[in-house]
Amino acid sequence: MKIVIDTMGGDNGSNATVGGILKFLESHKDVEIIAVGDEQELEPLKDKCKIIASSSILPMECSVMQAMRDKQSSMYKAIDALLNENADAIVSSGSTGAFLSLNTLKVKKIDGVLRPALITPFPTKIKGKYTVLLDIGASTENKPEELAQFAKMGQAYCKAVYDNPHPNFYIVSNGAEEGKGTPLTKEAYQICKDYEGFKGYIEGRYIFNGDVDVAVFDGFTGNVFLKGCEGLAKTMSLMIKEAFTSSTSSKIGYLFAKKGFTSFKETMDYKKVGGALLIGVNKIAVKAHGNSTPDSFKCAIEIAYKLAKHDAVNQIKKEFVQ
Repeated sequence: MKIVIDTMGGDNGSNATVGGILKFLESHKDVEIIAVGDEQELEPLKDKCKIIASSSILPMECSVMQAMRDKQSSMYKAIDALLNENADAIVSSGSTGAFLSLNTLKVKKIDGVLRPALITPFPTKIKGKYTVLLDIGASTENKPEELAQFAKMGQAYCKAVYDNPHPNFYIVSNGAEEGKGTPLTKEAYQICKDYEGFKGYIEGRYIFNGDVDVAVFDGFTGNVFLKGCEGLAKTMSLMIKEAFTSSTSSKIGYLFAKKGFTSFKETMDYKKVGGALLIGVNKIAVKAHGNSTPDSFKCAIEIAYKLAKHDAVNQIKKEFVQ
């Protein structure tokens, strides 16, 4: 297996990506890593990876034209390596907009896919059970037919990654009744009515109870929802920490509750997911968190590895055979 890594562009630069690659390689001898970036910064990877030098980094607020024109950027050269080396996957923590644009324009959409989506598993209250969310920000406006396709791609993802032969899916709305929602979700509901596994609408508060396999959003709503969840998780963690360090008695109480809170933290740690898959293009393209640490970037590579092992792209293609 070959995985291409764009090592530049994230908030923490090559410190996170190089560290993540080294951690990943400790337990994966069956993978060739192709690392693209500044040769000096990639020195620790010498003799462990194939290194491709690049001379520039695409900014986070990168336009489509800028991404396409800067052929010396680490991301552009990584996409080229993905195609030229016939690699299985690419991982980057750089500009989301540039990553989506370059993959869509150069790697191209799977035949029949109207619009690729960003998809990610998110932890639920049941340890080890994830709800798959999409679209979480590949686009800001969608058509009803695109939401219906997101559902199919989400189900294909569940089948490939979680060996779930009959995943259910819901459209996220402001109520469970059929008459609820926006014109977009109402029309998508009618399209999905006869789809296998469709369970109707679901309110955001019920998504993580462990019963939902796939939750379908338009890209704008999904991105707002995901970032809200991440912010809430971080705030709750800080509030719990403050509560248990506010007095001597609370510190003693924490000692008794520590095991439970450690388990809670592990269950709800979204960073273990590592990143999101751009689903609907002809290669596995994983967008890691922009603020990735070595551990979370390693998790992003693990996602790419697992999806390649499960032949996820071809699994998704099967859903769109005409």
